[in-house]
Amino acid sequence: MKKQQGSLCHTILSASRLNNGVVEDDRQVKFGNLFQLVEFKTDGMFKGVYHGKNCHLPDIATVLNRAWSAGVDRIIVTGGSLEESREALAIAETDARLFCTVGVHPTRCSEFEESGDPEKHYQDLFSLAKEGMQKGKVVAIGECGLDYDRLQFCPADIQKKYFGKQFELAYATKLPMFLHMRAAAADFCEIVERNKNRFTGGVAHSFTGSALDRDKLLSFDKMYIGVNGCSLKTAENLDVMKGIPVERMMIETDSPYCEIKNTHAGMKFVKSTWPSKKKEKYDQECIVKGRNEPCLVRQVLEVVAGYKGLGDINQLSSTLYHNTCRHLLPTLSEVFFPQDLDSAADALLSGHHNTN
Repeated sequence: MKKQQGSLCHTILSASRLNNGVVEDDRQVKFGNLFQLVEFKTDGMFKGVYHGKNCHLPDIATVLNRAWSAGVDRIIVTGGSLEESREALAIAETDARLFCTVGVHPTRCSEFEESGDPEKHYQDLFSLAKEGMQKGKVVAIGECGLDYDRLQFCPADIQKKYFGKQFELAYATKLPMFLHMRAAAADFCEIVERNKNRFTGGVAHSFTGSALDRDKLLSFDKMYIGVNGCSLKTAENLDVMKGIPVERMMIETDSPYCEIKNTHAGMKFVKSTWPSKKKEKYDQECIVKGRNEPCLVRQVLEVVAGYKGLGDINQLSSTLYHNTCRHLLPTLSEVFFPQDLDSAADALLSGHHNTN
């Protein structure tokens, strides 16, 4: 089986209170509370590596600090494998604003059998989840699901087998699920249906499916749909998004991917901008052109509000905030005691982190 290239390891889901000004037609604007889903992978781009070429130093700490400055106040680092789930927990322990998930991404599910003992691999995931829950850090199971666009990394039968197995993990821990569905709606929904008695709720993130796919997902109790730039590319995407009730929606970025581009149908609704420079002219005060960041979730909010014709963007952000907070972080404290995030994050990216 071909190994997946790149890193899928650290999805970040973040809660924002967007009370900081951003540029909107040269005016300063403020949004109300917003709890957002932000896919944020410790991809090579956040190590300064693009297509195998090193363009700048690792800057995950800079990116996270930009998110904090933009109003982000909680981030969930999501694991894509057993090892990456361990790393996610290690990162989460560096700052009281950080939380994490435990799970195996569909393109990584071969690791269950490659471990030589799939049941032990599951038990290791369960033990890690329980450890993280006891520390107040693990808040969901995932990223898990089905991805039929990248079967070269893991065949469909293996994906389906261990997607089902991770419902056991969710049921055993009573945690919601962070879900991935790509070109696999029929099988995905069949597995959710089969396991609905063990389904404690979840969010199907980065949704790009049809109206029928949307409606099937919404038929499941406690299922939410995550929207990002990839959900807003075409006129059809926008129409499908418009049909997602606000009370069943969460928003995200999927950074460093899935930015809202000038060619996207949703771009005409974007008002907020940040200074940017090409990677070859890296400036830590600017975002990198072509690389998505958590702070840009504001643009997703603007497109959703604009296309749905919602005049009160503060009310929308408040609703989305409460959706995510109620569903994914219902018991977490509002009090934060930040530690040394910068050094911990940079150490992790450079491969020097404490796993004890």
